[in-house]
Amino acid sequence: MITAVELGLIYAVMALGVYLTFRILDFPDLTVDGSFTTGAATASIGIVNGMNPLLATALAFLAGAVAGVITGLLHTKGKIDGLLAGILTMIALYSINLRIMGKANVPLLGQDTLISPLRQAGILGTWTSVALMFAGCLVAVAIVVWFLHTQLGMAMRATGDNEEMIRSFGVSTDNQKILGLALSNGMVGLSGALIAQFQGFADIGMGIGLILIGLASVIVGQAIFSQRWIWLAALAVVFGAVIYRLVIQLALSAGMEVNDMKLISAVLVVAALLLPKWKGFQKLVKAVKRPERDQIVESSKEEEVSANA
Repeated sequence: MITAVELGLIYAVMALGVYLTFRILDFPDLTVDGSFTTGAATASIGIVNGMNPLLATALAFLAGAVAGVITGLLHTKGKIDGLLAGILTMIALYSINLRIMGKANVPLLGQDTLISPLRQAGILGTWTSVALMFAGCLVAVAIVVWFLHTQLGMAMRATGDNEEMIRSFGVSTDNQKILGLALSNGMVGLSGALIAQFQGFADIGMGIGLILIGLASVIVGQAIFSQRWIWLAALAVVFGAVIYRLVIQLALSAGMEVNDMKLISAVLVVAALLLPKWKGFQKLVKAVKRPERDQIVESSKEEEVSANA
């Protein structure tokens, strides 16, 4: 179960990238399936050839960002539908990833990686490792939230909310989409690099169906937790990624086969989409939020009395 939590926290970086396109830009980006492997391939080849693991991981972020830029250019400049643009880039990345790796699988056994210090210290697979990874996720959440509160980030949020309105203010929505896709796929590539170092190999098929994991993390997290504030919505994505991995682990422990993982993922996403529409769940959410609202009303009344006094 601890390993499942560790994987969930690493995949949470990818889920934050999906959150940027899926929730912030309202863009159905399927580049994720390819850019995840691109990040893993770039980092693995760099490490195998003696590159510093930190530098190799940074290059993985840049490689993923380039993939996002290509999708953005196909959509904005080439006027190709966003869904189709992502599919085209994803298909092209399959061959590019094979070119980068030179073969279908690149092992990292015996290589120094970012995970090696944890493994050598004997804390990998312990709650200490979970705490360190969770701290890293908090840093990623803080960066995303900070960016979304900058002028550039608010323009990106406005592009996703009302593209025509923000364009009337002179903002280039095309540039916002390209930037958002670059940042999103950069984070996906970063997550791919970390997963490859955690598992000890990069494989050409490791990104297949990954968009479903990202969507499951976003939808599950935000179905359970509030979306009132940006920071809470981003943090919910992290918890959603962990919950997703735990559900998968529980399903496997119950006797389901590894081949059933995609089915489990699909069922989990469907459940997360339908659960908020269930009246019983809505009543439960209202019951949980009622004390919070009462406290806010009571505090505002106390402030009003103090002001009048």
